[in-house]
Amino acid sequence: MVDFRYFSVMNVFLFCFPEGDVKDFMNLIPGYEYNYWSCSVARLDYSGTGVISRVKPISVQYGIGIAEHDQEGRVITLEFENFYLVNAYVPNSGRGLRRLVYRVDNWDPSFADFVEKLESFKPVIVCGDLNCARQSIDIHNPPAKTEDAGFTEEERESFQINFDMRGFVDTFRKQHPKAVGYTFWGENQRRNNKGVGGWITFLRQDPSSTGSMIRTSSRT
Repeated sequence: MVDFRYFSVMNVFLFCFPEGDVKDFMNLIPGYEYNYWSCSVARLDYSGTGVISRVKPISVQYGIGIAEHDQEGRVITLEFENFYLVNAYVPNSGRGLRRLVYRVDNWDPSFADFVEKLESFKPVIVCGDLNCARQSIDIHNPPAKTEDAGFTEEERESFQINFDMRGFVDTFRKQHPKAVGYTFWGENQRRNNKGVGGWITFLRQDPSSTGSMIRTSSRT
């Protein structure tokens, strides 16, 4: 459930929704005239992304230009004067890791190539649910989670290759290297209210834009 009271006091020019039935969020916050959302056409109510903005973007792109990956409404890219903003909901590997191979062998490289192509024109900011706790500090009880979606060796290695080694900066971890916080809780964690989970939602900047690092904090 989104608490729109929080939005009303934030002096920012846009908000990104990386997951959910985002059409329900449109036109609910005064002052955010420009609304963009995408949803899955492959499966009803399965996935979606949305962006609401005070500022009109120069252009908007839905998806990454590959039909295989663009059926689930997972990426919206807004172009502004000085940067691209990419809001993404990366596929979860799922129960039993049934989508693990698709995610690490197909989606991750394709998405990284898409972002890299944008970088050839202007700086890029990637935000959203990237569905990977890339460090042990990013998840509660890491030794017990190595076979869980979002923390497998394959996913973390793919994350390192496709994001870290290409120079993108995790703005939260850069500014708060020892902070413990979570953006995701499993069903049992939510039900038991233990306050433990995983950090899988990121805001990342490419190297050309880190001279003006975006200030990042966690509100969980």
